[in-house]
Amino acid sequence: MLLNPHYRNMGNLFGSEYWTYLLPARVGVAGAQAIMHHRLPMTAAAAVAAGLIDACLAGDPDAFRVDVARRAAELAMAPDLDERLRAKRARRLADETAKPLASYRAEELAELQRNFYGFDPSYHVARFHFVHKTPNSWTPRHLAIHRDLGWSVPP
Repeated sequence: MLLNPHYRNMGNLFGSEYWTYLLPARVGVAGAQAIMHHRLPMTAAAAVAAGLIDACLAGDPDAFRVDVARRAAELAMAPDLDERLRAKRARRLADETAKPLASYRAEELAELQRNFYGFDPSYHVARFHFVHKTPNSWTPRHLAIHRDLGWSVPP
């Protein structure tokens, strides 16, 4: 499985769902900046290594269901569950005190407002091609670094 944990290739779409809060919380500020800057696909294993996701589960549907049920039971019966929940609530309260989720939402919606109604039509063009499943006619520049002047094969 491949993840594209960004929206930038969708016509410079800013993002959604509190990503400015959640992504740095999961991978750190530097990790979030790298993900957003490089805009590269990420394997599930790489996402686990980066801290973006907790685990990579079984691929076929039956094994996945078994894996999810087992993990849910383990979490529910963990002896430190109450302490983990208390720590999570305390972390969330501290985060909310530092900067409320409503602020993240307002900032993200302001950026999205520019994407949808601003002067740059790239989002609408990208959305059209996405909806109509139009294949790319060229490799996006951020993936085709070999085309840059002065580029050479890394040692």
